[in-house]
Amino acid sequence: MCTKSFKWGIMGCGNIAGQFATSLQSVSGAVLHAVSSRSEKKANSFGRKYNAIKSYDDYEMLVQDPEVDAVYIATPHNLHLENTMMCLKHKKAVLCEKPLTVNAIEAKKLIEQARKSETFLMEAVWTRFLPSTVKLNQLLNEGIIGTCRLVQADFGYNMPFDASHRSYNPDLAGGALLDVGIYPINFAQMIFRELPLEISSAFVPSITGVDEQSAYIFKYPSGSLAVMNSAVNVETQHNAWIYGSEGFVHMPDFFHATKIHIQGKDGKSDTISVPFESTGYGYEAIEVMNCINSGKIESTIMPLSESLEIMELMDTIRGQWGLKYPGE
Repeated sequence: MCTKSFKWGIMGCGNIAGQFATSLQSVSGAVLHAVSSRSEKKANSFGRKYNAIKSYDDYEMLVQDPEVDAVYIATPHNLHLENTMMCLKHKKAVLCEKPLTVNAIEAKKLIEQARKSETFLMEAVWTRFLPSTVKLNQLLNEGIIGTCRLVQADFGYNMPFDASHRSYNPDLAGGALLDVGIYPINFAQMIFRELPLEISSAFVPSITGVDEQSAYIFKYPSGSLAVMNSAVNVETQHNAWIYGSEGFVHMPDFFHATKIHIQGKDGKSDTISVPFESTGYGYEAIEVMNCINSGKIESTIMPLSESLEIMELMDTIRGQWGLKYPGE
């Protein structure tokens, strides 16, 4: 745990930014130094609510603040490239909300700039850092269910159709895949740690053309499978199942799990309780703080190479559908 005072900036003042700001309050050494929005009213209101020291109505002013140690990017997907690039060119460390960018071409640009500037960059896939995920990886490495052979995971929420909402708006890179499909895909890649040989997918387009439901099957060189689905128009159970040669693991609400159910081949079962603090976003903040204070420019838990690989997988999936966003 980092004990040195670490000053955070938040770019974008929406719901996800609020959850991150709430979690910072429980992180030792973390200070919410500044927040920024394109709206002065929104920036000031958000800043007051979460006790930020400064509020800016201009993103550039946040990036140029010399006291900010790292910026959390909480703007819409389509702005991640522009906003993160601005930070990196000013040598300002970045934790960018997932997806890192809209596509792999954009992700490569950010990674190249981060390495050129020797500046920290990490995609904010918060599930990688939760205590339940850490415990799961430990159990799997210990061979609790033998060799992993099949992963099943789903993530769907029911958002009433609104063409202007980020879930359905193609101008904001909307759709289920980039918003929540990234979670089961990231989960499967974390488990198998290899690129799939074959990818099969299907989607149901909304009126705006983005995927309101989508499903993906990955076949890996090891002979394992991942079966995943996501949606923005239907609530699913958010379950993850990992089946191995010696049993299986079930993680209810896998994207913020607090319990791990284990069933052995011998019929014995166990449930491990793994709670998390606050909203759970603080664990990724701790990783950023520890990395920066150790002189690292990327995380080994969520490395840039994996962020790029997952973005390339999602590009492949969208390519199968012929789904392109404006400006691509």
